[in-house]
Parts: sequence; C-alpha cells; structure tokens
Amino acid sequence: MATKLEYIWLDGYKPTQSLRSKTKIVSDFGGTLEECPDWSFDGSSTEQAPGGSSDCVLRPVFICKDPGRLDAYLVMCEVLDSTGVAHESNGRATIQDDDNDFWFGFEQEYFLWDPETNKPLGFPAGGYPAPQGPYYCSVGANNAYGREIVEEHLDLCLEAGLNVEGINAEVAAGQWEFQIFAKGAKEAGDQIWVARYLLERVGEAHGVSINWHCKPLGQLDWNGSGMHANFSNTTLRTCGSKDIYDKICEAFRPAVAECIAVYGADNDQRLTGKHETASIHDYSYGVSDRGASIRIPLYTVQKGWKGYLEDRRPNSAADPYKVAAVIIKTVKSAKL
Repeated sequence: MATKLEYIWLDGYKPTQSLRSKTKIVSDFGGTLEECPDWSFDGSSTEQAPGGSSDCVLRPVFICKDPGRLDAYLVMCEVLDSTGVAHESNGRATIQDDDNDFWFGFEQEYFLWDPETNKPLGFPAGGYPAPQGPYYCSVGANNAYGREIVEEHLDLCLEAGLNVEGINAEVAAGQWEFQIFAKGAKEAGDQIWVARYLLERVGEAHGVSINWHCKPLGQLDWNGSGMHANFSNTTLRTCGSKDIYDKICEAFRPAVAECIAVYGADNDQRLTGKHETASIHDYSYGVSDRGASIRIPLYTVQKGWKGYLEDRRPNSAADPYKVAAVIIKTVKSAKL
C-alpha cells in the first residue's frame, strides 16, 4: 500500500524562516521514523544553497500521523548541507539537551488574518472593532472570530498525537493561542513546528492567512503576539530554593542581547513595556509579574520553589529551537 510522507523543514529566509514541505510516496511503510530515508531538495530556491551546488539534505527527526490525509504521515526534518553537516539555518542542531532534562511549554499566539481586508478576522473593512477587553477567552459571535478554524486545528493536532495542552481566544480580536508541552527541548520544538504547519494548512482550506508577526497592528492599542517559553530542568523542578531561582534568573541578565537576537524579528515593536510586556531595553523578573522579562509562576512559589520559569520575551514568529537553545545555554551558565 502506498503511504504519503510529508517532509517538512525550515527554509533559510532571514530574519524569519518559513515552513516548506513536499510529499514522498513510499510502499509498505510501518510508521516509524527509522523507515524515513534522508531526502534532498533545491536549496537555491530556499535561500540555503547557491545554484551551482544546490542540493541540501532533509534528515527526518520527528514523525506523527497526518490526520488530514489518507494513509499519510508528517515528517519534521533537520536541514543538512551537501556534506552532511548541519546547515547554518538549522536551529535544532544547536540545542544541548541530549538527555531531555529540559522541559518546555510554549504558548503560541497568532492572528487569523483576512487576506481580502488585510486585517484580522473581526476587524471591519473600513475601521476597527470595539477596543480590546471582551475578546480574551471570549464566547459568542460578537467577540470570538474564527473559532471553527481554531477547533479544526485543535482536532487535527490531537489526532496527530501532538501534546496540545489547551487553546483560548486572546486579548485582541482575531487573535488566538495554543499551548504545547514536551519533555525534551527538541521534541517541544518539533511539535510547535508541526502544529504551525497544520494551522497553515487549515487556514488554506478556509481562505484565511495565519499572521505570525509579533505586532501586525503596529503601535495601535492592540496586544502583540508572543510565544511565551515555560521551561524547567531537574534543578528548577526539585531545588526548593529561592536563592537558586534568583541565581538562574540573574544568569539571564548578561545574556539579554544573545536572547533577544533569537526571540523573533521586530520584537522592539512588541516589547515596549506596555500590553503585558517588559521593555526590550530592560531586564526584570518577579513572582506572578506579567510585565517582567521572566515571570516566576505563583505555582512555583506555592510548591516550595519547585517548578518552572516563564520567559515572556520570545515572540510569535520566533524559532522554538533557537529559543530553547539559548535558554538552556543560559540556565547552564548559572553559578549555583
């Protein structure tokens, strides 16, 4: 029997990479990652190779069922150059978490975008809806726009076996969020990218674009979109020490520039100190503080300083691989 394998990868566009994919037909497929061969593509068409030496290699790293197609699987891939070395665009290869000690939960925000009006769903063609306030976790046709797309996407993710932990309408009209958690930084990134891919495909079917930009409405009084990164390792989960939490949070202070460099393009437009963000020019942390760079969840304190931290600075278009990589590097740099 023929099986469709949808190979998915990230291109080399800067400052924000895009998803690419193509279908491979195989026979007698048993559904395992080990059965997925390396494949190649034209890197000169994706900003990843020159025309005179254009082959790049796709190496499968994650597989799940494709619930939107018959006899099909989704195969997330890393990109290697023609010599088999990780391509410079390959953020996954920079993650130092081979023992899966780091757990990540990403809160992925996005806008459902009407390509005809070039505005979010719920925005009238000639102006703006009522100010934000009633849209967060909203119910009803006056405030919740595009729910059928969001629900369809959720069902596809769950059928694919992705570990989605929830969805909700967000603060701005036409803005939504899904959350994914995984034990292991690489798998968390894999699942976010596959979920993004599935959302793009649902949008195609409905004639709606997915806007990942962190501030698509500019400096109007509307929230931007983030990808808050909740993270922990064994130390954070078990230490029971405010002092250790403070030392880990302080380790992020000298790494601000390194973090911001991979937390998504145009983040200066979003990190203004308004709309539940810290300023891009500052660094702060605090218990239950959604206006801080890093929030120490109340849960962590109530559990006796055993839990996780939330970096609120990554934006909606950031690469979760690169976000995880810099967070892991910074946490490991803390002098405990």
